[in-house]
Amino acid sequence: MRDIASDILDLLTGDEPFAVCTVIRTWSSAPRPAGTAMAVTASGRAIGSLSGGCVEGAVYAAAQLTIDDGQPRLGRYGVSDDEAFAVGLACGGRLDVLIRRVDPADPADTEPLAATCRQILLDEPAALLTRIPLATDDLGEPTGMEYVLAPPAGRWLAITAPEADAPTVTGSLGDGQLDCSAVDSAVGLLAAGTTQIREYGEHGERLDSDTAVLISAFSRKPRMLIFGAIDYARALAAAAKLVGYHVTVCDARPVFATPARFPEADEVVVSWPHRYLQAELDAGRVEESTAIAVLTHDLKFDVPLLQVALGCPAAYVGAMGSRRTNDRRIAALRDAGLPEELIDRLYAPIGLDLGARTPETTAISILAEITRERWQASGAPLRDTTGPIHS
Repeated sequence: MRDIASDILDLLTGDEPFAVCTVIRTWSSAPRPAGTAMAVTASGRAIGSLSGGCVEGAVYAAAQLTIDDGQPRLGRYGVSDDEAFAVGLACGGRLDVLIRRVDPADPADTEPLAATCRQILLDEPAALLTRIPLATDDLGEPTGMEYVLAPPAGRWLAITAPEADAPTVTGSLGDGQLDCSAVDSAVGLLAAGTTQIREYGEHGERLDSDTAVLISAFSRKPRMLIFGAIDYARALAAAAKLVGYHVTVCDARPVFATPARFPEADEVVVSWPHRYLQAELDAGRVEESTAIAVLTHDLKFDVPLLQVALGCPAAYVGAMGSRRTNDRRIAALRDAGLPEELIDRLYAPIGLDLGARTPETTAISILAEITRERWQASGAPLRDTTGPIHS
């Protein structure tokens, strides 16, 4: 949903009906996670992707039927290798896709969706809750690979301002008590940025499993703090923005730290790096999802900055420089009294050994290391590993 939020808001301001197609469950090596969404318009436009091209054709056809007759559908694509191949899932994974018509003139359709998309574009936390069939429900006979669903399947509820004492709730799942239980669950999931299916009783009973709700949680984007306004920083800012980071570039030199030099960055800050990082830390804006890249390779900036960075909760702290520069930097950190357990957190020289020579390839090297650490992956070539590729 995040990648098509702007397009959906545009569709909601028009008068053309459209369908929102959402991945609600995945099995095996399905390439995109639950919560991934695609929109299909009555005029035939497709926006977004569910599987990197694997099942979009089948979903598109089912979406046109839903737009025409207004009936929500569940598409079940994959299961066996033979069936998966029929819709392009050569990996043998499986997707369940909920397909739901949206009428821009109907507030029950538009208000929860619009509230969620507005928050996403503001990079503020929000959750979109969707009432879905249970995995074990008897859905009757399919038409092709799709099942026609009965109400209240597809009902939406949006949660905004989850950090307030009373979150703002828009829409309903069809039962007030169910709404209350699902909202409580969603607020907890939003804190972790986790999308999950939760099961409840018909009226929200927590120990029953008569009803399923997909809670699509959209937390704030993880931050990447890049220190040093150099050409490598511009390449890294562009790459990090592409994969979903909120990017800040910071440098003490106003002639170099300008928005014109870093158009891809969300923020460009003129400040001594260690002072800026300490202020962000004191304000609670450095979290476990934050990545810090120190590209200054100048000890007068590096040492005070790393003294702050290595003691903060950021998941990744890396520093650029040659091995000789890094040896001097480590010695300076020891002389400054930084404990060895904090020095050991430093990824330096920064990046993976990919043979990078240019700012752009170096950015790939750095982002590859950050991604590996973020997901606790091996970083090994996939041909040398076994098991699901998309875990």
